[in-house]
Amino acid sequence: MTASNLVDVSPWRKRLGLVLSGLAALFFFLDASGKLLQVEPVLRGTAELGWPVSAVVPLGVLLLIGAVLYVIPKTALIGAIYLTGFLGGAIATHYRIGSPLFTHVLFGVYVAAVMWAGVVLRFPALLAFLARPKAERP
Repeated sequence: MTASNLVDVSPWRKRLGLVLSGLAALFFFLDASGKLLQVEPVLRGTAELGWPVSAVVPLGVLLLIGAVLYVIPKTALIGAIYLTGFLGGAIATHYRIGSPLFTHVLFGVYVAAVMWAGVVLRFPALLAFLARPKAERP
């Protein structure tokens, strides 16, 4: 498969990318909403993770910013990079407190994989760029 073949946008690839991106965006918007509305389980979970409850709203705002960047096509790549960093913080937090590996610590990895699969399927030129040998990259 050559890089030029990867740029072809088939309808199923675009639809699958939109579905995966939509699932990731829905997760981020729901998570941000819980934080911004200061829902009791979110407050309790934040405290159990070792974060001060006062950090819930700022984290919700930061997450909302990333989710909005992710759903706008022109800023989707920046949003994905931003949200990857956010998920990295969640992974580190769960690792620090000794959460179960596959269900809690790696959950951020699962979400990031879905998010990035959506981006790559929506924007095949990104995959074509990444698939090129280093010597051919600008």
